[in-house]
Amino acid sequence: MTGGGDWQRDLLRELTGEGTESGGGAAVRPRQSASMPESASESPSTSAPASTSPAPASGPAPSPDAPRRPAPAPVSHPTIDPRLAIALGRPQHGDPVTRRAGAGLRRLASSAARDVSRLTELARELQQPVTTGRVVAVTSIRGGVGKSTVSALLGRTLGHYRHDPVLTLEADAALGTLPTRMGAETVRWSCGDLARILTPAMQLTDVTGYLVPVADGGWLLPASQGRVGAPLDVPTYRTVTLALRRYFAVTVVDCETLPGEVARTAMDTAHARVIVAPMTAEGIHGTRQVLDWLARLPHSALSTTVVALSAATPDATIDARTAAAHLREPGVPVVTLPYDRHLAQGGPIHTAMLAGATRDAAVHLAAEAMRRAVRVR
Repeated sequence: MTGGGDWQRDLLRELTGEGTESGGGAAVRPRQSASMPESASESPSTSAPASTSPAPASGPAPSPDAPRRPAPAPVSHPTIDPRLAIALGRPQHGDPVTRRAGAGLRRLASSAARDVSRLTELARELQQPVTTGRVVAVTSIRGGVGKSTVSALLGRTLGHYRHDPVLTLEADAALGTLPTRMGAETVRWSCGDLARILTPAMQLTDVTGYLVPVADGGWLLPASQGRVGAPLDVPTYRTVTLALRRYFAVTVVDCETLPGEVARTAMDTAHARVIVAPMTAEGIHGTRQVLDWLARLPHSALSTTVVALSAATPDATIDARTAAAHLREPGVPVVTLPYDRHLAQGGPIHTAMLAGATRDAAVHLAAEAMRRAVRVR
């Protein structure tokens, strides 16, 4: 893990012009046990000792050490309102028919050995063994640039290639879209719910019972049930990530946008960072400012950072090569995610329907992130 939390305050001043109290040093709240003695369900008159009279209604509150009735389990909620789900339509393939046909012809004419060698090298990076759980944090300087989409692509790519457990965790204080993009039909347990019941005695099989399985492999933990409520806070985020790191080899964290408190904490404690930059003039300019600021920090945060340059429209006028070269100048790798009709459609991501260039970019981005995450000791 990287050290120090001072850079969080500096980042907030750089981006907003104000100072704030860093969330990196927040204390973790004590968790309540999920277990409950059977006597707790009895009435006060039967559960109280014989020598003690029931306390009057106006008497002092019960002792904090006394058994408490456990909170009811949350109810499952659909990620997309059933009335809206019918409007999604049929998923589109990322590549049109003509491009898919042309790609097939190119594969026949190209060197199969070269393609296999490249894929083998990337797969080796993705499958690197880890001694402790690695955390890859994904964020951006503003919303609506594809941050959750990139997180979903990373989580599904790592879950497909790795043979050990992979978790994709939503740490967005707003109503994020990660569960929908990951293909979850319903969500039940959230980060806040799990933080209250996690205990050191729990096994992986116990923990996964509270998570959402992902089609390509791996697991998902949402930040909320898609309802307006209390936002995810720093103590809850720390409690969950510190506890779950011993169960999962890699955790991909879909953070809120910078300079949010949870995002700054996640970026400070992650082993690798992915900053999603939109392929627009203002998006590239703002991301470059963040990279320049990271380069001036005393610790090597820049050495564990990767930029995902995302194109949200096929009509982008900015030259992708020039934009990528501008972002590479501070010394970070840049992976370009091309426009993809399937991703632009919204809704669940179907890996088989992604454009070939998108799948290649997702594997490349995941390999770059894992290379940096494993490098940190």
